[in-house]
Amino acid sequence: MEKIYEISERLVDTISIDIKRYLFLEIDWQQRLIGILGARGTGKTTLMLQFIKLNYTNDEALYVPLDRLTLWGKSLYHLADQFYKNGGSHLFLDEVHKYPNWALEIKSIHDDFPALNVVFSGSSALQLHNAPADLSRRAAIYNLHNLSFREFLQFKTGKEYNPYSLNELLKNHKEITREIIRNFRPLPLFKEYLKYGAYPFYFDNPKMFHNKLTTTVNVIIESDLQSLEYFTYHSVISMQKILALIAESVPFKPNISEISRKTGVARDILLRMISLLERADLLITLKQDATPTGYLTKPQKIYLNNPSLMWALSINDEPKSGNIRETFFINQLKNKHNTTLPGKGDFLVNGKYTFEVGGASKTARQIAGIQNSYIVKDNIETGYANTIPLWLFGFLY
Repeated sequence: MEKIYEISERLVDTISIDIKRYLFLEIDWQQRLIGILGARGTGKTTLMLQFIKLNYTNDEALYVPLDRLTLWGKSLYHLADQFYKNGGSHLFLDEVHKYPNWALEIKSIHDDFPALNVVFSGSSALQLHNAPADLSRRAAIYNLHNLSFREFLQFKTGKEYNPYSLNELLKNHKEITREIIRNFRPLPLFKEYLKYGAYPFYFDNPKMFHNKLTTTVNVIIESDLQSLEYFTYHSVISMQKILALIAESVPFKPNISEISRKTGVARDILLRMISLLERADLLITLKQDATPTGYLTKPQKIYLNNPSLMWALSINDEPKSGNIRETFFINQLKNKHNTTLPGKGDFLVNGKYTFEVGGASKTARQIAGIQNSYIVKDNIETGYANTIPLWLFGFLY
């Protein structure tokens, strides 16, 4: 236990609290059992350490990286028991997917120690309702998305900007834009964001960002996903091929038979891989409204999860601008909104708003006559009427 306390204290002491992710203020930290899910590199560990530093003494709260716990010869339940008996009240468990039978032990801790609050983090690919102990009924679950353009600006400049709801943005985009551009010219920083800005670790070493992101993707596939579902080395290679194919498409309209041939993976297994990669926040799939759910339903379009992944994984050529635009738009919207493929236009949001996304010369021809329709243009600083600058959708969270 001493070693665990020592590591927890050191990490809490050295964590910076200058900038906090959007989810920090959205979590109801009073809940007895909280789960924070998200892709590797989005800042889940930082989020927990910051909350400990701001709210507890080291005796009240303990941070435990579960990928190391078995190395110390401790079971999770035993650790919680010892921590509670020594006056602990808040236990923070990082990377639960690395610990065998984590769901069963957390359920037992929750049931047997009613005065102990537990916060756990894990891969975005976790499906809690399918775990041996169904924690989805006990835990308040939150998902940490990648950096928004607004958050990137805060990391880059140190200045805070308010987020806006989608309704606020659609109704008042001209006024909101006018207020924001008093402080900076958005387009140069937006281009930097599209290439590098999805993950906070960009600011640790900008020159090595794409190399680190590629390594992170491989760790997600080879380690994180392996801890959730068993698959072979051949499957790992196939998933890497799938990502490479999508990275170089504009955007990717999947021909499942062709992908199956190129990867050597049967159709049903291929669709399961695509579903798993989406759960891991490496892909986004787009289906038509009212399409049946389930991994065997073929998506109409497939995107990499964010533009930074496109730049990191596009081996032969630079990503196409049209693909980057659409990827950014759906990435920022999917955090809090339902996005599907409409009959006309590029995206249907919340079953109500139709969006056509393009460059500065994009016209409204494709969505003419459609109610609640909007043109989203890249490379413009301000909008007019139902035309909104693309970068502004980076202020939704």
